[in-house]
Amino acid sequence: MGSTTTTATIPVIEKAVSVRIGVLALQGDFIEHIIALNKIPNVFAKEIKNVDDLEDLDGIIIPGGESTAISLLGEYNGLIGSLKTWVREDKPVWGTCAGAIMLSNNVFAQKLGGQGLIGGMDVITHRNFFGRQLSSFEMPLSFDIPSFEGKPFPGVFIRAPAILGVADKKGSEEVQVLSSIQVPQSVLGDPAVLSHTKDNTVIVAAKQRNLLASIFHPEITTDTRFHEYFVDLVRKHKVSVNT
Repeated sequence: MGSTTTTATIPVIEKAVSVRIGVLALQGDFIEHIIALNKIPNVFAKEIKNVDDLEDLDGIIIPGGESTAISLLGEYNGLIGSLKTWVREDKPVWGTCAGAIMLSNNVFAQKLGGQGLIGGMDVITHRNFFGRQLSSFEMPLSFDIPSFEGKPFPGVFIRAPAILGVADKKGSEEVQVLSSIQVPQSVLGDPAVLSHTKDNTVIVAAKQRNLLASIFHPEITTDTRFHEYFVDLVRKHKVSVNT
C-alpha cells in the first residue's frame, strides 16, 4: 500500500505568537484534541459548546465522532450557522474524520434525509467509505511537509470516511492534496466501494485556503506534528489579519 503527497508549505511563523483554538465539544473525541493542543507551547485550547464559546478564538477543530449527531446538536444550539459564517470569513478550521465530512461541499452515502453540513471545501467525500468498526486499521502516511522532516505519520483510521476527489469549482482556490493512500485490500473486496475510487486511491488529508481536512485521527496518537501544522496555519492567519 503506497502513499502519495503534494508539497504543502506554510511559512515559518514566530512560535511566540499565542493562539486560542476551540474544539467543538458536542460529541466525539474532542478531549483528545485538547490534550494534544495543550502539548504545544503558546496554545490555549478550550471546548466549544455554544455560540458564545466562539468569541476570541483564532482557530477551530471539528473532531471525529458521529457526523449526523454533531450536525443535529449543532443545528439545535445555533452553532452550525455560526460555523458556516466562520468558514465564509476564511478563518482557520480543521475537521478530522466526522469533521472532514462536515467541511465537505459534496458528501456521498449520507443517512436517509441527509444531514447538516458546514461546507467550504471543494472535495467529494464518502461518509462511511471504510465501513464498520471492524474495518478500522492503521498505516504510516507520507507528507511532504517540511516540519515532518520526511518521517512517516501514524495514520489511525476508525470507521473512516474517504475524500474521493476534488470538485473543481471555477474561481475558487485550488485544493491541495496533502496525502493519499491506496485502499487496503480488506476494503477492495466490496464492489460498491471500488466503484467510488480512482486507481484504488483515496485522499486522506487536504487543505484549501485556511480549511484543513483529515480522515484519520492524529489526536489519538502521541505524535503532535499534524496539530502543530494546524497551529502554524492559525498563527499565519492571525499575523496576517493583525498586520
